[in-house]
Amino acid sequence: MWRTRASIALLLLLSSIPVAANAEACPPAGWGRDLLEALKQSQFALADAGERATLAMGLLDCLGETDPQLRDGIAFEGLSAWMRKGELTPETLRPMRERLYAMLAEPDPAGVRWPFAALVLSEVARTDRIAPWMTPAERATMVVRASVYFESVRDYRGFEPDVGWRHGVAHGADWLMQLSLNPALDAPQMNRIVDAVAVQVVPASAHAYVFGEPQRMAAPVLYAAQRGIRDEAAWSAWFAALLPRLGDPSLAWRDSAWLARRHDLNAFLEALYVEADLSQDKGVKALLPGIATALKALP
Repeated sequence: MWRTRASIALLLLLSSIPVAANAEACPPAGWGRDLLEALKQSQFALADAGERATLAMGLLDCLGETDPQLRDGIAFEGLSAWMRKGELTPETLRPMRERLYAMLAEPDPAGVRWPFAALVLSEVARTDRIAPWMTPAERATMVVRASVYFESVRDYRGFEPDVGWRHGVAHGADWLMQLSLNPALDAPQMNRIVDAVAVQVVPASAHAYVFGEPQRMAAPVLYAAQRGIRDEAAWSAWFAALLPRLGDPSLAWRDSAWLARRHDLNAFLEALYVEADLSQDKGVKALLPGIATALKALP
């Protein structure tokens, strides 16, 4: 832990971002809840670039808070707003990205830190798509990290009244989606993303998705298809490989886990079919035969 903290402090020093006295405080030092609420009301307008960068780093620790207003409504919304307005420079985004990577390896007893770190990383990925600043090696590393994170999700909780959203699969899919939209990615990287999606389409734990996860997972597949990374036959093979994930055919319609898996696969295929059917893109149209065949093959 001390080595991780030292690495973060060094990154912050190199990027000329002041380190708060208590790097794990939430709200960050000097920013009470009332001040943060007022900042939110101002649409996170903060004129001083140095103060904005310091607060951005400080808000990362709020991503592990169980209070949804602090975690989602202030920390995530503020970070997203600054990144979407281009108000965080690469000198801030790099240490932010590394800190978020580290958070994905830290304990997450409440189950909110990892999915919100992934969601903020999707916004970091978007900044590089809009105005490239990562090196090819950094981008390649992010593709691997996003794919590994997405494949590793085992907490399938979505929304709960007191804690709000966790949504690990959906947030991971958003990260993959932002990467799949980046024209700087090559075909092997795009295929890595698509194959990662396949892991969670039908979870081994037989969790039934009810919070829109199939639609979120469909997005990176659609954008990858637009790139023409696979032909019709290759996509058909990819869809066919999803069917055995239903499990023992003898359990069809007689087992709750089998029913949950069928529900998930059917929802994913239907979400993709609607989008592909409406699309005029040749690459996306190449998905249709494989989707149709898989739907017909569903028990």
